[in-house]
Amino acid sequence: MHKHAHLFIDGAWQPASGQGLAEVLNPATEQVIGQVPLGDERDVERAVMAARRAFPAWAGTPTKVRAGYIQALAEQLEVRGDEMAALITAELGMPVQWCRAIQVDGPIDGLRHYGELAALMDEVREVGNSLLLREPVGVCAFINPWNYPLHQLLGKLAPALAAGCTVVVKPSQETPLHAFLLAELIQSIGLPAGVFNLVSGPGAKVGEALARHPQVDMLSFTGSTGAGVRVAQAAAPSVKRVCLELGGKSPLLIGEDADLAAAVRHGVRDVMLNSGQTCTALTRMLLPASRYAEALELAVAEASSLRLGDPLDARSFLGPMCSAGQLRTVREYIHIGRQEGARLLCGGSDAPAEFERGYYQRPTLFADVDNRMRIAQEEIFGPVLCLIPYADEAQAVQIANDSPFGLSSGVWAGTAQRALNLARQLRAGQCFVNGAAFNYRAPFGGYKQSGNGREWGEEGLAEFVEVKAIQC
Repeated sequence: MHKHAHLFIDGAWQPASGQGLAEVLNPATEQVIGQVPLGDERDVERAVMAARRAFPAWAGTPTKVRAGYIQALAEQLEVRGDEMAALITAELGMPVQWCRAIQVDGPIDGLRHYGELAALMDEVREVGNSLLLREPVGVCAFINPWNYPLHQLLGKLAPALAAGCTVVVKPSQETPLHAFLLAELIQSIGLPAGVFNLVSGPGAKVGEALARHPQVDMLSFTGSTGAGVRVAQAAAPSVKRVCLELGGKSPLLIGEDADLAAAVRHGVRDVMLNSGQTCTALTRMLLPASRYAEALELAVAEASSLRLGDPLDARSFLGPMCSAGQLRTVREYIHIGRQEGARLLCGGSDAPAEFERGYYQRPTLFADVDNRMRIAQEEIFGPVLCLIPYADEAQAVQIANDSPFGLSSGVWAGTAQRALNLARQLRAGQCFVNGAAFNYRAPFGGYKQSGNGREWGEEGLAEFVEVKAIQC
């Protein structure tokens, strides 16, 4: 049992002003595995003011020193990586065969990169009779999601520290335990008091208070589009900078000349990873009508081969959904898809008989999906894939872009150049060509209702920077 009775504020573990503790459940067993404080507006006030007091000194700290802290944190995470991965498996349900590499090692790589990028803050550029300088934006508030908790936290924290900002973090109530371990590591490296502050609690209290607080200069939020709109509205009166990483309904456009077996296999596995709880999941597979029947057979075979099971079993590809609420949402969408006339190929809304406990959902495929259906337009956030036929390339691009979202996309074609030509036509912040891997040195973020701003890479650093022009 991971019991946390205190919040991390101003460099120390302090009792919460809010009353009570929130229980954290293991989604595979439905058993309580931890407790965290229910912070409130008073805790937010203490944390924000601690960050405000710490800001001048931290902003004035040499970039080499800030880079040293970032590297020290990366080293501590490396040492305790197995512990962090086990904690995320327990609170999220991602199987152990994926958790260390995806939830921990990848983010560590991105964190280390910001140790290098911190030096960019020292650059001065001459433009005519002006000197252009970079300065940190100030006190930053982070409202984090539950699906890739450490990944998203470090994607905000690393550039903020590199830029010279101070931060207040609110983790998701579903998966907060990793953030408390991270706070312990931050304390162990001696990061100055007030630079990092952690306040757990409900979004209606803690998240709302952070968004509205006049001493918060920048707010970074990751979550659903609806919640992002509410956060932006709350932040608007104080005119703070807002960075939003929101929902997605990303297409995978498979060309007529593609290696169909490889493309379909990749597309099915991409959606089923983390039980479909991935904002960038390629949940709309666009297939040439001439090869549609063959593709459906390949997709069903691949989905049926993926093991759904205990996340502690190294053979499991999928574990449970993160929560009972998310499981209900996914099954409601499966019901909607059948009502809309989509053809259920495998999976469905029935509970798997082999699991007495846990929020398990079988991989589900829908064929004959019209892109106007709700299951093709709305983010389901579960292991549900829509397979959509197209007549020609022009229609494929039109279908791919016919979405309120634009977070990610994928293209699979017979040649890299042909795939690249298609990728340039897709309205999304990222495009993965022929199964390419995620890159922590490249910017991540979306078009349209998938949000604004970027995380990771130099563009991620820019979110935490003010540019000053000095005329000489």
